[in-house]
Amino acid sequence: MVNSAVNIIADIGGTNMRVAQTNEQDAIFNVEIYACADYVGLAEVLSDFITRHQLQGKQISACLAIACPVDKDLIAMTNLPWQFSQQKLKVQLRLHELVLINDFTAIAHAIPQLDNSQKIQVGTGHVIADKPISICGPGTGLGVANLVALNHGWLSLSGEGGHVDFAPIDQQEIKILNFLLTKYNHVSYEQLLSGLGLEQIYQALSFIQNGVASELTAKEITTKGLAKTCELCAETIAQFCRVLGSFAGNLALTLGSYGGVYIAGGIVPRFIEYFESSDFRARFEAKGRMSGFNQPIATFVVTEEQPGLMGAAAYLKQLNTVEKH
Repeated sequence: MVNSAVNIIADIGGTNMRVAQTNEQDAIFNVEIYACADYVGLAEVLSDFITRHQLQGKQISACLAIACPVDKDLIAMTNLPWQFSQQKLKVQLRLHELVLINDFTAIAHAIPQLDNSQKIQVGTGHVIADKPISICGPGTGLGVANLVALNHGWLSLSGEGGHVDFAPIDQQEIKILNFLLTKYNHVSYEQLLSGLGLEQIYQALSFIQNGVASELTAKEITTKGLAKTCELCAETIAQFCRVLGSFAGNLALTLGSYGGVYIAGGIVPRFIEYFESSDFRARFEAKGRMSGFNQPIATFVVTEEQPGLMGAAAYLKQLNTVEKH
């Protein structure tokens, strides 16, 4: 890469957008955080970044991780009134290269780059190099991605795994499912494993115990539950961890994820100590006659604060390496 070449990476969410530069040594620098509501569109944010860091006239390659489908030229963001054409954006900003990837594709590509300070192992198990990796992330929704090794790099297999059918495995979960079926025609794992999911588990347990579906916010539930000032909130968090264990275990069974199963997203890192002592790992392994299949598979929580930027940088570097060869 010549001296005039510049790599820009971005992680675009519904509320904030993080933009940075990266170099051949994989260093991420000049990180800027933009409030999306302050801008009319993506072009204005990137133009500001380019101007702020005096990158005009340089050969710019950009990799943007965005929380919506990216398989068409016209991009319409799910949680923002932003629409743009990929081709027009590239021309408008005079970019040498523009690559858009799904936000969970970016998180997936960050996983092989993590060191022990950026993740915490939960339970036993070990990682086998170059074996498939699964990632799920409870947050606003439930993101899912998988990674497989390919030609000395990584291929992300994305989809909508968070929307598979919720499968209860005990009487309490059956009752939770029955409660949610009064609200939805289809109950997916995302209806339990997300911020809204925490609230809905609490509503269901309240209805089961008291006949009234009381409501609290996800923040109120976690605060009271972790402080043990509300028994129902504490049980809600415990139930969340159990369901997440079952779901993560299903991913491991489906892909044979001997490279590890990773929990990303914004929820679990808020209560890692609790999570480590929860029933998550027991549920991950509790697969009947296939329990022995999951027992040696390692599980981790991602604690890196900028996995989207890290993954976008890794994706762009791998893409440039492939193009050179």
